[in-house]
Amino acid sequence: MRKKLDATIGMDFYSFNPVTSELSVNPAVTSKEITRLLDAVGFSVRSKLELEQPEPFWKRHRDGAVTIVGAILLAIGFALYGSEWSGSLTKIFFGTAMLVAGLRVFVRAWKSLRILAFDMNVLMSIAALGAVVIGRWEEGAAVMVLFSVSLMLESYSAARTRRAVQSLLQVSPENASVVRNGGEILLSAKDVHADDLLLVRPGERVPLDGIVVEGSSYIDQSLITGESTPIQKEAGAEVFAGSINRNGSLKIRVTRDFEDSTVSRMIHLVEDAQKSRAPIQSFVDRFARIYTPSVLTLAMVVSIVPPLLLGEPFGEWFYRALVLLVIACPCALVISTPVTLVSALTNAARRGMLIKGGNHIETLSKVRALAFDKTGTLTEGKHVVTDILPLHDGSPQEVIGIAAAMEAHSEHHLASAIVAQAAQRNVAYEQFRVEEFEAIPGKGIQAVVNNRKYQIGSHDLFHDNGRCSEELENSLNSLSIEGKNSIVLFDNTQPLGIIALQDSARAQSKSTIERLREMGLSHIELLSGDNNRIASMIAETVGIENVRSQLLPEQKVSRMRELQQAYGNTAMVGDGVNDAPVLAASSVGIAMGVTGSDAALESADVVLMSNDIGKLPHLFSLSKKAIRIIKQNIGIALGLKFVFLLLSISGWATLWMAVLADDGAALLVILNGLRLLQFNDRE
Repeated sequence: MRKKLDATIGMDFYSFNPVTSELSVNPAVTSKEITRLLDAVGFSVRSKLELEQPEPFWKRHRDGAVTIVGAILLAIGFALYGSEWSGSLTKIFFGTAMLVAGLRVFVRAWKSLRILAFDMNVLMSIAALGAVVIGRWEEGAAVMVLFSVSLMLESYSAARTRRAVQSLLQVSPENASVVRNGGEILLSAKDVHADDLLLVRPGERVPLDGIVVEGSSYIDQSLITGESTPIQKEAGAEVFAGSINRNGSLKIRVTRDFEDSTVSRMIHLVEDAQKSRAPIQSFVDRFARIYTPSVLTLAMVVSIVPPLLLGEPFGEWFYRALVLLVIACPCALVISTPVTLVSALTNAARRGMLIKGGNHIETLSKVRALAFDKTGTLTEGKHVVTDILPLHDGSPQEVIGIAAAMEAHSEHHLASAIVAQAAQRNVAYEQFRVEEFEAIPGKGIQAVVNNRKYQIGSHDLFHDNGRCSEELENSLNSLSIEGKNSIVLFDNTQPLGIIALQDSARAQSKSTIERLREMGLSHIELLSGDNNRIASMIAETVGIENVRSQLLPEQKVSRMRELQQAYGNTAMVGDGVNDAPVLAASSVGIAMGVTGSDAALESADVVLMSNDIGKLPHLFSLSKKAIRIIKQNIGIALGLKFVFLLLSISGWATLWMAVLADDGAALLVILNGLRLLQFNDRE
């Protein structure tokens, strides 16, 4: 197929996934032209729309029915063999069995020969017909029936792989209940757009990404993020297409069209990942291209040289050459890698981890150095107010009230924590009148609150202006030693209070670091833009000894390059937004806790769709297991080939034994690869 398409439309105008049998073609090439080209080399074409329609029973099990009929005819032929009815009658049964089981093989072989492509159909056809030529009808029939059994089993195994991928992707409902003009209408999810209002009842799936505007419920988003327990969603919370609404009814304002939803982007990532090729897969394909013609040449030598030069009987050496032809089929070798990689990609996606290609699986298996960002990765990424220290006879309520009134107008990441603290203390900060609000870039904000001017900001804002007293400096230093970020509230004359905030380490960070170290990651490092005291405290909490702090984005990139020079393959775990440069610079960039973030999906090689850092050990274990299975499969395929190569030349191997070995190896490597669908790193 590749040979035909490369010669006609060019290799840059199509991509093909051999496991799921999906062909994507440049829009400039018509479907009629593609159908004609592929029909010429023996492939039938169906659109995705056709595949979504249920097939009749006969069509689904056609391969099995043909194989069973061929096997029955073969069995009758063997039953009659040696009896008084043998001879021409057995040849009829053997010939019919060969024709029934091998008709599709013969047709494909003829189409392949027309473009000089010596595929497995050609090799099997020559072997079967060659056996007939030398009078071994039973061997020719056995070759085709056994090959038909192999095709049937491979077809069912491949179908299982496709079903596994499709079940992963088919998570969004086709229709959505839309609230319009006070009523409810049912529309296709593809016809619903941003800002439309959806009604999602208990037990229904959320059809599109959106924000809850009314109602409260627990949402099961395990299919998207891999989180095992439902998450409570109330007004203002974000929900994702494909999630399951467990109890209460929700009204949801759509934020993304169907094509741009989180689950749609997941689908595109998984589909694109299957098309990418790992280096080990490219090696196998290159080897197969050399291996097949080499064995074909050897078969010709075996059939010609001994009879001509040594006077050996032609029939015997021709038979040995036919056995070699069967061994020349590289199907087990070629299928060994893609089945395993697709299984690994599917396993990861089921657990909320999107790996953007098989090449990243291979790189992950070789990673020796791992670097972490701090905020939002090792820590929760959500600061909470820990201390409110009033100064000059002020009260905590007054300090947090004025601060919250000002911060309610700010977009700084600490603002929401201060506003939340005021709400928790039942301080009615909304009643304060805020005027002349102004941001002081990188340092704080200022505004007039109830006709009085205030400033709130970092230590640097007031230290640079010489407004910090010794008492204030001591208080700020004490809080810094405790690993806390502090902001100060000033009026025109003096400091009114200090608000301290802290970002705590994730509960699973320490155990995750321990497991990663046990798995053989020789170097784990923290790369942070925060000050050294806070970075070191978090690192000590989670068990990381190597810390680099106060790093700018370009300094993180430089440090990553140093790690690559020292350790080879490296991985970086960050939030996927402000860590985009270092994620791109690492061997494998892993973005976590950024569900729905465009920056994460674009800059990272792996996306963890939830905030669960505990998924990292499974990710690395899965990659190592996948590469081990691929190497096992290559060993099985080549090992059996080598053994039967020797047996065929020496005359010990028969045609049917060679077919069993070849087809058995193909089935074995497929089943071995499919094991990854159920892989659990804790088992």
